[in-house]
Amino acid sequence: MSSMAAIVSRSPKSRLVETRHRGWVDPYAGLSAFDYLPQEPRPELSAYVERFWVVTWTDLAEPYEQRIVSHPSVNMTITRDFRRIAGVIRGGFSYTMRDSGRVIGTRFRPGGFRPFLGGPVSQLTGRFVEIGEMFGAAGAALAEEVLAEPDARSAIAIIEAFLLGLEPRQDPQAEEAAALVALAEGDVSVTRVDELAALSGRSVRSLQRLFRDHVGIGPKWVIRRFRLHEAAERVYQGLDLATLAAELGYTDQAHLTRDFTAAVGMPPAAYARLRSQT
Repeated sequence: MSSMAAIVSRSPKSRLVETRHRGWVDPYAGLSAFDYLPQEPRPELSAYVERFWVVTWTDLAEPYEQRIVSHPSVNMTITRDFRRIAGVIRGGFSYTMRDSGRVIGTRFRPGGFRPFLGGPVSQLTGRFVEIGEMFGAAGAALAEEVLAEPDARSAIAIIEAFLLGLEPRQDPQAEEAAALVALAEGDVSVTRVDELAALSGRSVRSLQRLFRDHVGIGPKWVIRRFRLHEAAERVYQGLDLATLAAELGYTDQAHLTRDFTAAVGMPPAAYARLRSQT
């Protein structure tokens, strides 16, 4: 069996928490403020796009800020406030909703934006680039057409047609990177880069190059970020932090607390208290 086939066929040893809101800070409070609609891409785009997503809100009495602990993905977002492509964001970020509005997003698979960019995805890391700057006049026109379309599913169809019109070509290395990111997310027993490298059949340096070129950020960050997503879910449910630190590969509870606070914006104890407020 090839190393790629072994990666794809490997079943995660364990997933501690399963939720479609991984990475949202206090997601259940947010769902009372806005509506969230995910949509799968057309089969022709499934090698590149993980999902489309639409967030809508109406007549908010006061502004609502939703904080996100980011994923190792490139996103394209179109709203009245901005029309941009976001590379992998190392820290957390947030968006404040006011009055009424809509955001239509395209989350690319890890490695999936590489064929559209035509260069290392690491050049986008930590950056926001206007769609018009990335794709020229056609990109600027796309954003305006999506904003003018009142029906969200029709707006997504416009984005799909635009992306297919760019004629992306599948990249075996991008497929390998996506499979390794999925493995790092789904198997919480993978806590170190050398473990992921061994599973990939690559050296650590080769794995790091693959991730920088196709994902946009190194495998250490990817593994740690998914462990923080897991920690946020577990802490929110009131589970023991010391045990969690050991299970997720942290040296001690203090190390997990530092990483958690930096990414989520508050320490685990404060985050756990949010549950009682929803």
